[in-house]
Order: sequence, then C-alpha cells, then structure tokens
Amino acid sequence: MKKLLILAALALPWPAVAQTPIRVGWCARTVSSAAAPFAIATKLGWFAKDGIKVDLAPLPGSTDCVKLVATKELPYALPSIEPLAIIRPQGVAARNFYTAYQGYIYGIAVPEGSPIKTFQDLKGKRVGVNAMASAGYIVARALATSAGLNPDTDLRILVAGEAAQAAALVRQGQVDALSQFDTQYALVENAGVKLTYLDSSAISRFPSNGFVALEERLKNNRAEAVALGRGYAMGTVYALANPESAIRILWEVFPQTRATGKDEATALRDDVHTLEARARNWRLEAGGVSKWGQNSVPNYQAYLDFLLANGLLKEKANATDLVTDDLIDDINRFDAAAVVAQAKAAK
Repeated sequence: MKKLLILAALALPWPAVAQTPIRVGWCARTVSSAAAPFAIATKLGWFAKDGIKVDLAPLPGSTDCVKLVATKELPYALPSIEPLAIIRPQGVAARNFYTAYQGYIYGIAVPEGSPIKTFQDLKGKRVGVNAMASAGYIVARALATSAGLNPDTDLRILVAGEAAQAAALVRQGQVDALSQFDTQYALVENAGVKLTYLDSSAISRFPSNGFVALEERLKNNRAEAVALGRGYAMGTVYALANPESAIRILWEVFPQTRATGKDEATALRDDVHTLEARARNWRLEAGGVSKWGQNSVPNYQAYLDFLLANGLLKEKANATDLVTDDLIDDINRFDAAAVVAQAKAAK
C-alpha cells in the first residue's frame, strides 16, 4: 500500500510553487540523448517541486563551462574535471559536487578496419576533436604522451565538429581518429560510420563529468544545488529503467533533439543507442560507488595523477580540493524504487 501511494504521488502534478530559473552549462554544442535526465526531471515536475527551472546552455566544451562558472556567468555546469584542476590553482574556488558520469566517457575511436590499433599508431595521424575547448583535446594529448609520443609534433589535433559533421570527415578520410566521447561516438555511428575503440581499460575507472559550482554558490544556495542534483539523479534512474520512455520525454522537452528525415522507429532506435552509450557510465558500479552523484576520491586522484604524469597538469592536484560529497546525502533523499516502478509503468 505504501509503494502504491508513493507511485500515485509521483504520477500527480506537483502543486505550483515559485521556480527559480537556473542555467546549467551543457559542455557540448549538441544537446543529445544524454540530456534525458534533465528532460525527465522537467517533464515530471521534480525540478519544479523543489523550486527550480533548469535551462541548458550548450557550449563548445568543458573548458568553456568551467570558465563561465568561474566568472559567474553560469551558476552551474556539467564539465569534466580537467579544466577545473587546471584553473583551481589560479584562485578559482569551485568544486564538483555531483559526479554524473562515474565511468570514463572519453577515449580514442577509429573507423572500422583502420590500421590504427594502439595509441602508438597515432604517430603522424590526424585526430579530430569536437572543439579545442573540449576535454577530448586534453585527453588526446594525455593519451599520446602516455604512449611515448610528443603531442605537439607526433600527431595533429584538429576540430572535426560533432555528430554528422565528424562522421563526414571520417568517411572522407580527412581525420584518422577521433578523440571525443561516448554519446558523440554513438551519433557518429548513427550517421553511418562504424567505429572501433583503442584499448582504454587502464583509464576506464577514471570519472568523467559532474556538476560544478563555485564554493560560495554551494554555501549560499545549498537547497538549489541539492534540487539540481536530486532531479538529475531521479531522471537518471528513470532513464536507466525505461530508455524508450526517456527518449520520448526528451523529444517533448527538447524537440531539437529529434532527428529530421528519419521515421519515428529509426529515430527512436538511434536515440536509444545514444542514450545507452551514456548509460554505461551513469551506473553506480562504473565508479564503484553506492550513492547517486558520489565522488570517488581515489578514482579522481588516480586520474589527476595520470594527468600530471602526462604533462596536462603542471603541479600536483589533490582530489579533496576539487570535489565535495557534502550534498550527496541530501541529493539521495528520494525513493529510487518508486522512480523505477514509475518508469516501467510508462507507456
């Protein structure tokens, strides 16, 4: 009976409350299926219940996201950790307060049948990134260095753009490899280019993107930050339980995400494929954590040490200076089982 009451409450519209609009940096130009948790929390009223209205601000990459948080042009963003580690020594007091992608979404992909089999094979090759401000640029340099290459002279990193644009450059042979991330690779494959991935087992447990805000923002607007994290966590749980329903909600809230020129079944299949590429890294087990958004300090420290060893950081960074779990218990105050049941009941 108790679970039935919870499900009924979740299904009802929430009473109207004043909503504070907040902008969140989305660290790619393309809003993709990976934005489903935001759409779900918006559509089902979870953000509104906690008094916020979330608007995504697409940006070229994580570097721009962190810069705009640092200058207070955005209150929150969802970047990878590298730009924060680079900018923190300059006096930017910001922290990651929720790890959204527990697994490592980055790595090097090559077209199916490529002679490139290892990172060493990238010598003399052209590597395409979404933008020079994207984390893929940093990752390409770090992986090249770890393979004994000089990223300044042994490979050429260039902008390949996103999705169909990147697919076209790969198809035409204008780039030899891509240093992008999971959902972008799914979008490239949706555009008809099959990819294979260089072995990234050594970096697979590194965490990727999370919610970042200035420390003063987290102190003065704690309830707002918790609302953002909780709505996103609930949306993640829903999307994992029912990917097709998640995509239909995504199309409704962000209509620009629905592909044109495809029938509904094909569009749904392709967007579920993109969502599932990200879902692998949403899961708690990808980072060995037990709570949504939890920041694994050992995993972050291992990644920061990797970046230092490969020349992307100039001085040692401590994970405890970059992440905080102060909000995690409050963020996780929701009934995940009820959210799963609601998702599975959706048509």
